[in-house]
Order: sequence, then C-alpha cells, then structure tokens
Amino acid sequence: MAKKKPFVLRVDPDMLKAVEKWAADEFRSTNGQLEYIINKALKEAGRGKKSSKNDN
Repeated sequence: MAKKKPFVLRVDPDMLKAVEKWAADEFRSTNGQLEYIINKALKEAGRGKKSSKNDN
C-alpha cells in the first residue's frame, strides 16, 4: 500500500454529515469515501494517476 500523508480538512458540518451517510451507504469509512470522491474527480478531470497493467 502506498504511504499516505495526513492533513487537516475543514468541512461544513452539514457537508460532513452528508459524506458520512454516503460512506455508510457504500460500506466505506468517511476517509475512504473522501478518497473515492477525490480520486473520481481527478480521473474525470484527466488529472488522475495513470493506470499500469499491474494496477487493479
């Protein structure tokens, strides 16, 4: 697993509640859901990590 860098994120309480509910609905942690959302947005913007043959 790649090393992860921690950082502080300030989020509106209502937005955080919505993300927490979304995460629970998809059986992810809140952190995992935020990573999923960011990764998806990066890929859609053409800024995501390039996949190699060995990546799943």
